[in-house]
This record gives sequence, C-alpha cells and structure tokens, in this order.
Amino acid sequence: MKIVLLGPASVIHTRRWFYGLCALGHEVTLISQHRHETLDCPPTGSVHYLPHTGLKGYFLNVPALRTLLTAIKPDLVNAHYASGYGTLAALVHFRPAVLSVWGSDVYDFPYELPPLKMWLMRWILSRFDRVASTSRVMAAQVRKLTPRVEHIDVTPFGVDTSVFVPVPGARDERCITIGTVKTLARKYGVDSLIRAFAQARDDGEVEAAGLRPKLRLVLVGDGSERLTLSSLARELGIEDCTTFVGAVEHARVPQFLNQFDIYVAVSRLDSESFGVAVIEASSCAVPVIVSDKGGLPEVVEPNVTGFVAPADDVVRTAQHLKSLILDDSLRQKMGAAGRQRVIYHYEWRACIETMVACYSAAIDGYRAEQQPASKKSC
Repeated sequence: MKIVLLGPASVIHTRRWFYGLCALGHEVTLISQHRHETLDCPPTGSVHYLPHTGLKGYFLNVPALRTLLTAIKPDLVNAHYASGYGTLAALVHFRPAVLSVWGSDVYDFPYELPPLKMWLMRWILSRFDRVASTSRVMAAQVRKLTPRVEHIDVTPFGVDTSVFVPVPGARDERCITIGTVKTLARKYGVDSLIRAFAQARDDGEVEAAGLRPKLRLVLVGDGSERLTLSSLARELGIEDCTTFVGAVEHARVPQFLNQFDIYVAVSRLDSESFGVAVIEASSCAVPVIVSDKGGLPEVVEPNVTGFVAPADDVVRTAQHLKSLILDDSLRQKMGAAGRQRVIYHYEWRACIETMVACYSAAIDGYRAEQQPASKKSC
C-alpha cells in the first residue's frame, strides 16, 4: 500500500506510525511542516517538509501539498490531528483519506471561542472517509460532535513489548519509587500526584511499617509548571525525596520506567485521550494508578493491573498509593497482570495492523462509491 502520513514529524507518535507502517512493507511518505532533523528513513519511507510553518501553514501549504500528492499518487492519505493537519487535508480534499484525532483537537478546540471553531471541526470531520481514534471514549466524543460521521475506527496506539520489558535488578531495592513520565502542565495533574505522595508518605501505617524513609518521587518530563511544582514539593516538605529529571528522549523512557515501583497518571482533563505512557509502564510490569479522565481507564483493568481514582481526588489517590506501598506482593501481582494485558491488547504490530485495516476499509469504501450505478447493482 502506498500511504501518505500528514502530521508533525517532530512528535514521537507520528514517527512511530511512520516507522511501524514501513516495517510492515508499506511505501510511506511522511509530509510535515514540523521538522525533525535526525529522522532516519527506512528503505520504504521518505519525508517531505512543507514550506510554511505555524498556524498559517495549515492554509498556505495547500498548493504544495496538492503538488506532492499529484506526484506521489498515494492509495490513501492519513492526516493526524484534526484542528491542524486535518484542516490542511480537508482543504486539499484528497480521497480516500483517514483522519486520526488525538485529543485536544476534538475535546478542547471545538468549544473554544469563537463559535466558528465548532463549525470548522464539524466541517473537517465531514471531509474524511473514516476517522481513527485511539480510544473508545474519544470515538464517542467524535460522534457527539458530528453524529453524521459514518465510520469511526478504534486504533489503539500500541507498545513494542520487546523494548518496554521488565529489566531484573533495575529497581533500587532500598527505595520504593513512585514516578510518572509526563509534560509538567496543569492538564496532567502532576500537582495532584505530588500532594498524594506527600499524604501517603505521612500516613501512620506507612510510617509504622518503616517505609517512610524509603519513598521516592521521580518526575520525568518538563513543562511550564516545573517551577510551580518544585515550589509545591518544597512547601509539602518532600523536596529531599523528589527528583525532577527533566525531558528525556523516548528511547530512554524504558530505563526510567524500570526504576519505578508504582506509576501514576492522574490527568484532570478528558483530552488525555489515551494512556500511552500508562501501557508503556504496564509493559514494564509496573502497577499503575490513573484518574478517571479520557481514555486512561480503558488501559487499566481496575484492581487487577492498577487502580482508578477520580480526577483531583488526592485522598483516594493517596489511599491507592498506600495500598501498593504497603504490599510488595500486590505490586508484583498487578505489574505482571499489566504486562500480560498489554501483550494481549496493545502489542505494537497488532495495533499497526488494526490501522492498516482501517486504511483498507477507507480505500474499499471509496472505490465502491466511485463505481457506476450499473456495476453496484450487479
């Protein structure tokens, strides 16, 4: 299959789809207005950068994209992120085409002022043969925006379980490390994690068990709230046992996950549409605690692979932390169950094949639509 991926080359998720599709033998061209200088092209892949950047690029790049598509003659275009590259693809209107929605594009953008944004999103969604969503809850959100969208496929973003794998001896047995890998922005509720960690650390049962000195909090990621969160840790008296690692390359994430005894993702907005980092942690056999927002609950089997707490419920999150801190066997049991669940539901190759099936359905549907009425009736 000859595929054009239209999306941000600077984002690891786009590059992973690119590499994954190439690995299955498809001829894939990544077209982007976001550069990634060190992107390596597989034998069946190529990259083209559009001339204009920023918000205006989604409009000014229309002629350049049309020219590229005329030259490439792909079987299908897959645009990623509705309110950005989806706008560009909708204006060009190459068919057949699949739109991959990401989260804030369908949860936040349509409800922002001016009201024209809601109309624009509905128009964009109507211009594609199929819509791909990483979670069931986000598929329902698309349906809420435009009930007339006929075809919405759930195409989870998977994990390479040969890369995200438990590494014996990687954890420091002298510590119980609670961690997360997230952008330090308010959306992701890292402040709630910090408060819950402080509460669990001060719990009487934790102290009586002699575990208080062993507790460590590790925050991997950077963002606009780093200074605020650092101040919060100092205010709560946990500065000495909290480490702000900063941003790391995706290739280093398994190294950090394997240092964690417990992984926490307590985002406070529904636009957290799919818990990629959560299933990466589960794949490393780390028990997880997530909030009930967006697609996070879909990637956890409650009380089996981890716990689900209401968003911004610091007390409940602290209680779940306490349960896992006090029970090493529970951590091991949940971690093992999490890895098995990821292998069964979110293995990367299977997720790529699910996306390819979505592409094939879009191509078949478009071809059937183009047939003369006489042939359709045969």
